Amino acid sequence: MLFHYHFWTPYVEETEKFYMDIGFRISQRIGKYHGDFQAFNPPLTWDDFRDKSIIFRIIEARKGAINITFGYGKKIKFDHIGFLVSENEQNIICEKADKMNWTVAKGERRTFITTPYHFRIELQTSEDIVDSMNDNIKIQKLKLETKRTGLEDDLSILFGTPVKTIQSLIGDTVTITEAVIKDSLPKKLVDPNGVIISNESLHSI
Repeated sequence: MLFHYHFWTPYVEETEKFYMDIGFRISQRIGKYHGDFQAFNPPLTWDDFRDKSIIFRIIEARKGAINITFGYGKKIKFDHIGFLVSENEQNIICEKADKMNWTVAKGERRTFITTPYHFRIELQTSEDIVDSMNDNIKIQKLKLETKRTGLEDDLSILFGTPVKTIQSLIGDTVTITEAVIKDSLPKKLVDPNGVIISNESLHSI
């Protein structure tokens, strides 16, 4: 199940506010302050630490079966997408990635696969990464811009089945151009990193 994407951005506070305004909750904030990584989780708000020059490594926003993360970067950069899989599925996918000569970095809680499309794929096996597996709020589709063709075919090989939640187009950058979510959004919105957020009923894709 596609559940996640991550950006680096100079617009950290603005990105958090955007997702909170459409009903996401902030579950954690981890940032570097005075040389050490510290938590600035809710109920703390930006008014509590805005003037402390914290470099945020990760801020996590959750809603239903969606988990979106972002951290500070000097420029906007799309980093990875994430899928929730079983441990058995993870092992099979990693074996296929090895055969495709894609780099696999296995971790205790999550695994990252580096693709030739200049973004990574995260594999998660723990359902506690989302607020609710039973919630109807989920990512229906991500529209990605890449610099080379073949993404859908390669994902079909990697996952052993067509990945209908990913659609790609060729462009000059590597990013997510649109996220279609199953939710009650009244209209298309654009987050501070240029991602269009739309409701599946708006027939955006």
